[in-house]
Amino acid sequence: MSVLVVGISHNSAPVSVLERVALDPEGVHKLLTDALSCEHVNEVAVVATCNRVEVYAEVERFHGSIETLSRLLVDRAGQSADALVPHLYVHYDDGAVAHLFQVASGLDSMAVGEGQILGQTREALRVGQEVGSVGPALNSLFQQALRVGKRSRAETGIDRVAPTLVSAALERSDAAAGDTGTVRGGRVVVVGAGSMAGLATATVTRLGAAHVSVVNRTPDRARRLAAEYAAHPVALVDLPGELAHADVVITCTGATGVLVTRDMLAAARAGLADPARPLSVIDLALPHDVEPSVAELPGVTLIGLRELSEALAVSDVAGEVSDVRRIVGEEVSAFLTARRQASVTPTVVALRSMATSVVDAEMARLESRLPRLDDAARAEIRHTVRRVADKLLHEPTVRVKELANEQGAVSYERALAELFALDPEAVDAVTRPDVTGAPRPSSAPLLGSSAVSEDRP
Repeated sequence: MSVLVVGISHNSAPVSVLERVALDPEGVHKLLTDALSCEHVNEVAVVATCNRVEVYAEVERFHGSIETLSRLLVDRAGQSADALVPHLYVHYDDGAVAHLFQVASGLDSMAVGEGQILGQTREALRVGQEVGSVGPALNSLFQQALRVGKRSRAETGIDRVAPTLVSAALERSDAAAGDTGTVRGGRVVVVGAGSMAGLATATVTRLGAAHVSVVNRTPDRARRLAAEYAAHPVALVDLPGELAHADVVITCTGATGVLVTRDMLAAARAGLADPARPLSVIDLALPHDVEPSVAELPGVTLIGLRELSEALAVSDVAGEVSDVRRIVGEEVSAFLTARRQASVTPTVVALRSMATSVVDAEMARLESRLPRLDDAARAEIRHTVRRVADKLLHEPTVRVKELANEQGAVSYERALAELFALDPEAVDAVTRPDVTGAPRPSSAPLLGSSAVSEDRP
């Protein structure tokens, strides 16, 4: 069993392509369901953000699984395989572990080091658990990724020096407005009520916005978010009125259609004393919430993910990134070592069980041949025989765990099982879930073989 990642992100595709693959919550559920129904796929989790869609799957076979999962993303995009596949990337087994740890730590984000990805990784795990597509393998992997992300932020200053998408966008907005800036003392409209909208509302409040409106299709969600920051909840139907007086508009919804059109914004600004007054429109949604042609209106500056990706590519957080990379490297090594050692546990347990059975059988034979043995002598003999068996097995079981850490084509646990003629059913039973569905404590071998090679299953 191994983990496979098939994904697309800002690192592999332009925003125009990412928009075609973008998923709303309903789309995530459908992708999870479709992926889980694929042959050779046992578990699935989906990380879907404004700049990535990644399918994590525990699979039995590499080749068939990668083709099937890639096809799901191609179908989602509504493009030909030739158009989308070049933008997809694949990580397998050890590489998949390393990639997820890098993602959770913010190293793979558009805004390197941003903290929002940690919550999005946690959400991917939660949704997978809720749908029932995440089992022990991905649960263990994602839980560890969350711990790695937390450690990276606790032991380095990456979250303090790295810009978020929101702060980077506002810096770009201020640069366009000149010395006057756009947020402090201004009117800000946030469209959306999800995690990105929450970050945007918190950021503009901290920067001193005089008036913040939270616009959302669901009034209750708008009210909850607005109440956190003393902002003003607004119904989506009233968005045009808010646009008329805004200095900054930040959109970050999961809508599949455009919410702010050129005609809507032009009509909203037509009644102003100065229809060309400066307005920054920041579109952080994928697919985009704002019609691109609004940038042609007088006084309007449109900032989207494409512009932000270019600006963030030169963000200077090299020192902190180096420290985070070191932490990720340590954690990947520790996780893989524990996984490889755990992979031999079922074989070791089965071997010791076989040895116990042999001792019990021999003691029964001895007692039948020497029925007059007293209890003390019988106990001493049994203790001695067990000690002999334990000593004979100690070195092989210690060495097989050490050898399991070495890269190579040899499967030491398989060799141990062959040498001692262990029953495969006895080995499998160690990791088989009980009738309640809960994995046994020794079910730590979660991912299977160690690296992609030409002899993949």
